[in-house]
Amino acid sequence: MQDKNAKRTVDVDYAESAVPKEARRGFLTMFMIMLGFTFFSASMWVGQELAQGLDFGGFVGALLLGGSILALYTGLLGYVGAHTGLSLDLLSRRAFGTKGSYLPSAMISLTQIGWFGVGLAMFAIPVANELFGGSDAAKWTLVIIAGILMTSSAYFGIRSLTIVSYIAVPLVAVLGTVAMIMAVQRGDGTIIEQFGASSGKTIIWGAGLVIGSFVSGGTATPNFTRFAKDGRAGVISTVIAFFIGNSLMFCFGAVSSIFVGGNDIFEVMVNLGLFYLAVLVLGFNIWTTNDNALYSAGLGLANIFHQKKKPMVLVSGIIGTACAVWMYWNFVSFLNILNCTLPPVGIILVLSYFLHKEDYLSEGSALKSVNWPAVVGVVLGAAVANLLHWGIASFNGMAVAALCYLIGQKFD
Repeated sequence: MQDKNAKRTVDVDYAESAVPKEARRGFLTMFMIMLGFTFFSASMWVGQELAQGLDFGGFVGALLLGGSILALYTGLLGYVGAHTGLSLDLLSRRAFGTKGSYLPSAMISLTQIGWFGVGLAMFAIPVANELFGGSDAAKWTLVIIAGILMTSSAYFGIRSLTIVSYIAVPLVAVLGTVAMIMAVQRGDGTIIEQFGASSGKTIIWGAGLVIGSFVSGGTATPNFTRFAKDGRAGVISTVIAFFIGNSLMFCFGAVSSIFVGGNDIFEVMVNLGLFYLAVLVLGFNIWTTNDNALYSAGLGLANIFHQKKKPMVLVSGIIGTACAVWMYWNFVSFLNILNCTLPPVGIILVLSYFLHKEDYLSEGSALKSVNWPAVVGVVLGAAVANLLHWGIASFNGMAVAALCYLIGQKFD
């Protein structure tokens, strides 16, 4: 006879089921998690490119246009995640089929493990250069320490992600903004004059960079908004966070480029004599995105290999940590290719939900093994996004994927 007093193990991350109402969280918590998610250090690289290619007016225009499209995309995914309580991988089972879902799960896992490793190196390399003269031993020590800390927060799930976000978001936002203002004040002339003239790039070009900078990570939005108390909270927290978080990162990168010729607020703060604060800002900036990335990778691998989320987070963290420096120097161009492949996944998840809402109301509804219109849509959308050098790559991919999926539904 089963012991009535035995404690029932509860999966606080609900990797295999919808998040119940009693486990949902308020707007402020969701906003902090999503804002921390968008504090993505690689976006500062994009800020540097924008500053070099556009004048100030073009820079602002690119942020508004690209940010609006990115916010619309992630907002829709945020709504679906919050309304259903399902993760990206559980949504994929309904849109792509039980086995077809392995494709989006593999894509998101590979991309997020890659960016996790790159993020570790983005912290370790500059800090090791400043403190230890670029020592390889110091570099790897920092990679391992950061890898353990960031993997641990992802391992313990949404609760740890919440704690890290509440600490990191105010710290990064306030200190980073203060450093940016100090840098501008030390320069000659106004911010508009320091920005310089456009090098001939267009706002469409800039908007494409803005969207591409975080559209792959943004596809994982349902993994976090499923904890929102309702669809409205999921959408609002996501849209505002993407506008504020991404814009801050682009501004940090742009000012860094103008002030020191680099692409990182870390360099600006070091030049301002704020080294230890710079280490805190850089570390927590990367941490907030890296733990979310690893969390998503763990959910994806759990879906593919039918394992628990926590061991898959550990596997993802070990791979990302072991390959961090190599990924930093060799993998970014490949990750940018993957960035174009994930928007087709997101748009199909959104279309599937709005076209088949009834299938999402019951966990007992029959699922296909493979939904071929969805799979083909992602493959063709990814190919077009990477091969068509016109317009905005991620938008092109979404358009093709949506068309394929909708045509397929007519013959289903």
